[in-house]
Amino acid sequence: MHMADALLSPAVGGTMWAVSAGTIAYCSKKVTDELDERKVPLMGVLGAFLFAAQMINFSIPGTGSSGHLGGGLLLAILLGPHAAFLTIASVLVVQALFFADGGLLALGCNLFNLGFLPAFIASPLIYRKIAGERPSQPRLSVAAIVAATVGLQLGAFGVVVETVSSGISSLPFATFVLFMQPIHLAIGIVEGVLTAAIVSFVHRARPELIGAARPTATPGQPSLRRLLRAFLVGAMLTGGLFSWFASKDPDGLEWAIAQVSGEAGLKGPEQGIHAALAALQERIAILPDYAFRKDGADAQENGGSDANDAHGEALPESRLGSSVSGIVGGLLALLLAFLIGFLLKKCAHRMPRAGGSP
Repeated sequence: MHMADALLSPAVGGTMWAVSAGTIAYCSKKVTDELDERKVPLMGVLGAFLFAAQMINFSIPGTGSSGHLGGGLLLAILLGPHAAFLTIASVLVVQALFFADGGLLALGCNLFNLGFLPAFIASPLIYRKIAGERPSQPRLSVAAIVAATVGLQLGAFGVVVETVSSGISSLPFATFVLFMQPIHLAIGIVEGVLTAAIVSFVHRARPELIGAARPTATPGQPSLRRLLRAFLVGAMLTGGLFSWFASKDPDGLEWAIAQVSGEAGLKGPEQGIHAALAALQERIAILPDYAFRKDGADAQENGGSDANDAHGEALPESRLGSSVSGIVGGLLALLLAFLIGFLLKKCAHRMPRAGGSP
């Protein structure tokens, strides 16, 4: 559900940039004030895991569409909303800058739709209400599935509102929302099941991370270091290997646009801020579309990275590009999320304590 710049006007994109930047500043202060030092390595490892997980598109049967894990709710459950928003921000920034996944003008919208709505709306108002203070395994699963589904519905509706408010595409509100909401309902249910499975795994291993009882380790309980190692290994395997088998069907947003407009994609204005940001993104991206760069002649001849997959001789190169992207992107997301947590930790240690000296 990463939005492209072609859907947005500079006014809407700029407004959402401001909203998301303000949320980052607010979350940074809250994490600094309420720092749990366990969250610093967890932010990094979960950032790497989420980057890799978002590379795995799963097909939605009977639609010709696909979806992937959004991850905002999962991060909110494991990290709390403030650290979760900062972590997903690090993932989306890495995706936009180095892999040309999601537009630069649209980055504020993507942060809001994929980060703010699940972390600050779906998590406290739905997940927490259903799970309760000391959640049991069944309640955790139900809460995760319902909240993830609702969170993705909110995000999909946000895309529609932001697109129509921009007024630079021909996508009508009623028709666009008619296609966006049902396809993301299906995607949201799958995300909910995946989220519930991961949360259940953490609940069994370290229940205190999700607000359950047993704040101290008990015999046979894995250490936090082992849990972090498991997520990191999962991230490297997912991005480096399992990404080979991701669905090539268009994601829910691309599918909805095609159903409404009859076109595979929309082109943004060829001048002004859209063109400038597209050129900047093209220069910065080291592995655009999670594949190796191709010169203009090769790209035109082969029709892009997806077309290459249709040729047997190009498949190893496509898989290698996907593996390198998954590993490099996961490490970049880990580094950025960890760096954010580390800097906030340093700030917290330098702040004066109430009734004491700095």
